[in-house]
Amino acid sequence: MDSESSTQAESMDESSIGTNVQSDTSVYLPGQPLKEGEELICDPTAYVMLHQLQTGSPCLSFDVIRDDLGDDRDSYPLTSYLVAGTQTTHSHANNVIVMKLSNLHRTNKEEDDDDSDEDEDAQYPIMAAALIKHQGGINRIRSTSVNNTTLAASWSELGRVNIWDLSLQLQAVNEAGVLQKYIKDDLSSAVKPLFTFSGHQQEGFALDWNSIDPGVLATGDCKMDIHIWKPKEDGSWFVDQRPLIGHKASVEDIQWSPNETTVFASCSVDRSIRVWDIRAPPSKACMLTTENAHDNDVNVISWNRNEPFIVSGGDYGVLHIWDLRQFHHKTPVASFKHHTGPVTTVDWHPTDSAVFASGGNDDQIAIWDLSVEKDNESEEEILGLPPQLLFIHQGQKEVKEIRWHPQIPGVLISTALSDFNIFRTISI
Repeated sequence: MDSESSTQAESMDESSIGTNVQSDTSVYLPGQPLKEGEELICDPTAYVMLHQLQTGSPCLSFDVIRDDLGDDRDSYPLTSYLVAGTQTTHSHANNVIVMKLSNLHRTNKEEDDDDSDEDEDAQYPIMAAALIKHQGGINRIRSTSVNNTTLAASWSELGRVNIWDLSLQLQAVNEAGVLQKYIKDDLSSAVKPLFTFSGHQQEGFALDWNSIDPGVLATGDCKMDIHIWKPKEDGSWFVDQRPLIGHKASVEDIQWSPNETTVFASCSVDRSIRVWDIRAPPSKACMLTTENAHDNDVNVISWNRNEPFIVSGGDYGVLHIWDLRQFHHKTPVASFKHHTGPVTTVDWHPTDSAVFASGGNDDQIAIWDLSVEKDNESEEEILGLPPQLLFIHQGQKEVKEIRWHPQIPGVLISTALSDFNIFRTISI
């Protein structure tokens, strides 16, 4: 599939949470061995929408680009914009990919759907993509808007962090003529970053834009250093060369507070979660610390947009929920052990403070609802599952990142070694 051209993405027709199929069907729980002749098939009735797309090279990180199509939209077909970064074995062959996914129809049809009688071929999603050549594999990529300009920050495996202006690429995926010229003139090779910081002493993965103070960025590397970026009037950035002092090993993830301009949290291979306030000098910026937040590496964190909670995921497959009002107690308020491999991604629902999603190397994406209370007679308890576990999505190999779409209620997007999925379940 040529990701530089406008093309059809695939509707997903198999894999995901499924059933064991012989003469009868039954619910399959992850980890169960399959008997001879059994196979997993998707239960399409469990999804409102389920699509799959491939970009050629694996994209281990992506972000949703906020658009001007409106919030809380649920009228099908849907449209979504993404920015992703490839990670290939050849350093020079990587790209930032700006994508427009359109014609995202419901896949679980209702009898009164307006589009139920349309030509089946018209139901396929369409992907338009514009590439930017990128030196080194992209460990992580995040987008933001500054002065009505869409920017992306990319963490390169070569140890550099780049800032990109995505205006031309977004115009290209919206206008066929511009995209054709973009490809014909090979503009993907001509685009240069707005700004590059090479001050990190090693490559890294931790990166997050401040959602309250536009243009402010925090980046963390595999050495243990965190640097704070602030935008300058000339369109470049001032990066404080003094790293924040606290972590003793690789910084794995960073999340800015959704409510406080100067506060962010980080997690590390040193097993700690730390909360920082950048108003203090780098040597004193760490306000709160839980040294042994997990029994091993803390891989990812996500900050609840509406309540003072953080969810963290670790190498042993454990999820912890932290109440920042009780963070000094150094004990999570809830813990879940469902994943059978390292948790690689977590994301709180943008509006429902009780719901979050997690994914991992066990090829699972789990959707959780903390508002569900324990019931010893529930079906989940009988099956040995936490009652807060609403849904298990499967079908992708080694899930790397998941993101709730901030403008389309209930829609989750995931990337893995195998492909992208974009879906909405009947449970959210």
